[in-house]
Amino acid sequence: MDLSSELINLIIRFGFNLSIAFIIIKLIYQRSHSNNLDFVFTYFMFNSLIFFFAFLLSNITINMGFAFGLFAVFAILRYRTDPIPIKEMTYLFIVITIGVINALSGAEVSYAALLFTNIALVGLTYVLETYWQNNTLILRTVQYEIIENIKPENHDKLRLDLEDRIGMPIIKFEIHRINFLRDTVRISIYCKH
Repeated sequence: MDLSSELINLIIRFGFNLSIAFIIIKLIYQRSHSNNLDFVFTYFMFNSLIFFFAFLLSNITINMGFAFGLFAVFAILRYRTDPIPIKEMTYLFIVITIGVINALSGAEVSYAALLFTNIALVGLTYVLETYWQNNTLILRTVQYEIIENIKPENHDKLRLDLEDRIGMPIIKFEIHRINFLRDTVRISIYCKH
């Protein structure tokens, strides 16, 4: 493959990769997580970095151990950085995987198979995100100061007070750390989205 055809191949594959990443990051993730946009930049950059890294190294003979080692490095990063929520970590692995698939699928993988794989990943992400959005509970953690209401016989009062404060019906709640010195308690509240 000469230089110009390799460059054209790189540009076409990167454009395709970036369009798939755009659909997943901007149209699926950002729509459902508009209050948390910190990861959008990270997702685009990880996808692009992994794509270029894998594409440029695809001409070098590497084994599957190297590819899995690459994933292991990113898994280790999870334990070296601030905790990332599991859903955001899943999106990170999605954009990494798309970058690797689109970069390393050579002549032995048909364009139809590559297109199907990308569409399947986009479709699966959309369906699961929509399902989770509509059928899961929102978790909120609050510090509560009316310590008398944490007694089992006062749980109805506690529920009504919490619903009044957050303005949403509560499906369930869990009482966690009780601080009798400060008369506060940490409560996890589960509400319908």
